[in-house]
Amino acid sequence: MSDWLDITLLKVGEYTLTTGALLASIVVLIATFVIASLVSRTITRVALHRHSTVAHQLYTVNRIVYYFLIVLGAIGSLSVLGFQLDKLVIIGSALGIGIGLGLQSIVNNFVSGIIILLEKSIKVGDFIELESGLMGEVQEIKLRSTLIRTADNVDILIPSSEFISGHLINWTLEENIRRFRIPFGVAYGSNKTLVRDAVLKAAATVPYTLSDEKHKPVVWMSGFGDSSLDFTLGVWVDPVAVKRPTQVTSDYVWAIDDALREAGVEIPFPQRDLHVRSSAISFGHEPEAKADTIDKNIQAKSPESD
Repeated sequence: MSDWLDITLLKVGEYTLTTGALLASIVVLIATFVIASLVSRTITRVALHRHSTVAHQLYTVNRIVYYFLIVLGAIGSLSVLGFQLDKLVIIGSALGIGIGLGLQSIVNNFVSGIIILLEKSIKVGDFIELESGLMGEVQEIKLRSTLIRTADNVDILIPSSEFISGHLINWTLEENIRRFRIPFGVAYGSNKTLVRDAVLKAAATVPYTLSDEKHKPVVWMSGFGDSSLDFTLGVWVDPVAVKRPTQVTSDYVWAIDDALREAGVEIPFPQRDLHVRSSAISFGHEPEAKADTIDKNIQAKSPESD
């Protein structure tokens, strides 16, 4: 057995790689991943029984400890193979040249991932919106990328550098409630008080509407449109609804339409008034010939308005 472990696999100068050293290195790597996984699972179990703030802190500690153990195991594996620190410095210098030649993006994402974990600007469970318009819930934060799950249950890996260099909206960074603004319009001449009361009543029927002292629904008159009086419903919703903006908007628009129809308030459709002026001119040799001008006002309306 000892003879088999001493078989030389590679010899370069003074360095000799034997089967025993290779197997020992593999064992160290396997043990490193096993220990790192066990430690990570233990910290995760502890985080499940803690407050959300403590759980987010433990998640950060978990990721840092995990990668630290992996790096430590990699160094130990190289040491078992016979690499010494001075040789590792040379390898590090070679890696530095490689980074300068084409690994900038990898290092950029790696450093950005560390910044995100330490800065805590993004946490697991946050609902975020990227500059590109992508929206989703943070499922996992890694050093190279972050896993985002959209409302359509699509998992997307975003490079960590995008969170550092681009604009990011975190809907649940400090608080997990948010106010939605739902625009709507009614016909000119409508009773504004009736409109406000009907819409507030409609908002109260939506199950995730908050109506405490600090988060009451409100209706603002926002302007005079081309064919409508414009209003906006401002309503605070609970944390679960914050992560479903499309569904929230649909539910409130649906409720507003039902309430206005029930109250007899007309919801206008777009319409334009078209004024056409035509001239009929008679030309002739008689001095009595004159030009007659006919003004016609044609109002273009939808058939539904008749």
